[in-house]
Amino acid sequence: MISVNGTAIAPERIYQEMQYHPAASRTQAEFDAAQALVIAEVVKQRAKVLGLEVAGEDDQASEHDFTEELVALEVPYPEATEEECRQYFEAQPHRFSSSPLLDVRHILLAADPANDQQRLTALESAEQLLHQLQSGKVRFEKLAQEYSACSSSKEGGSLGQLEKGQTVPEFERQVFAAPVGLMLAPVESRYGYHLVEVLHRVDGQVLPYEVVKSRIADYLNARVRRKAIAQYLTQLVAQAEIEGIDLGVSDSPLMQ
Repeated sequence: MISVNGTAIAPERIYQEMQYHPAASRTQAEFDAAQALVIAEVVKQRAKVLGLEVAGEDDQASEHDFTEELVALEVPYPEATEEECRQYFEAQPHRFSSSPLLDVRHILLAADPANDQQRLTALESAEQLLHQLQSGKVRFEKLAQEYSACSSSKEGGSLGQLEKGQTVPEFERQVFAAPVGLMLAPVESRYGYHLVEVLHRVDGQVLPYEVVKSRIADYLNARVRRKAIAQYLTQLVAQAEIEGIDLGVSDSPLMQ
């Protein structure tokens, strides 16, 4: 039986909690669930010591509220300075660029992602059509109208101007890395295989520091806050009398 400072955590609570901790094995899921409940109990007991109102164990919203209140009381952390924000920006300005704009058209050979035979047939068809396009003997628009399973086929396959975030990630990742022109291989996505031509590209521009400094400050503050909370929770767990499970916090670098 697992207990925290004499308060037992019933096995059925661990089994219920396991649904929120998918893992490669049942043993790992059970450990992760137990660890989460131990930390929650440690936090709850600390909140009671400080006189914070603590609701029942099933009231998740109230539990979150007192956890946030506890953190506010006991986890101070420094906010990012103007100098730190500017240094972060100057070290990696590429992270603060506007999205590139692409003028793209495509032909979709549709296939169910769960049907291997459909995927193979779609790939073979895509490769045959790509060969025709590369020969220059057939127009892209004509093949799109005849073969594409996308509604854009009526427009000769045109998707218009695209910026990042408008298409599925596996399509975007490949297309936005491509130079202008017909891509040399079909692009695979959850929908099937695409023949893609990038007609025009406008690269993104680095945004001015003044435009992004609040975003940088929020990111740096959140990162420091997460680290401070992790250290605080590690200390609470290390100081508690926990039986039935070894969380391995005594040698944690957070305790140094």
